[in-house]
Amino acid sequence: MSTITNTKTQTVSQELAINPPRMQTFINRVTNPWKLWLFMLYKMPMGFIARLRVRTLDRQHATVTIPFGWLNQNPFRSTYFAALSMAAELSNGIIVLMAVDHSEQNISTLPVEMECEFVKKATNLTTFTCNEGEKIFAAVEKAATTGEAVTVKVNTVGTNEEGVVVARFTFNWSLKKKS
Repeated sequence: MSTITNTKTQTVSQELAINPPRMQTFINRVTNPWKLWLFMLYKMPMGFIARLRVRTLDRQHATVTIPFGWLNQNPFRSTYFAALSMAAELSNGIIVLMAVDHSEQNISTLPVEMECEFVKKATNLTTFTCNEGEKIFAAVEKAATTGEAVTVKVNTVGTNEEGVVVARFTFNWSLKKKS
């Protein structure tokens, strides 16, 4: 007997294994530029003004871009450090929000510490990538099940259009189940 497999069905099954339906709904909301811009306009107006954009998001990683432009430049003709910090925080903060949404628990989140290293001037589109989604999901799950405060250190790296590293950030997130 031969087995016939449908590649489209396999792709959907693989996607569901990685991103359950509730998580996929969250991903669709934040990767849609119009929905993200409306959210930012209402909840994160500086992100809207800086034109932050979530390019990719799944359980393992997220990428967020910030363009170089007049609104977020510094006097040295590069992207202002605060704008870069905002994009870096969103690159792992969006995974934190997705993990909290997926847990269905009422969990408070707060970045309590940030370390950064600026390696090169950011003079064009900067892309921040966080590849520590599983670490974040594990911390959220621990906070949800134990009820105790959990901290998790998460790294993100910013690169320019040529793929050269311009900045590295580490955020320490505090997660705690609300009583």
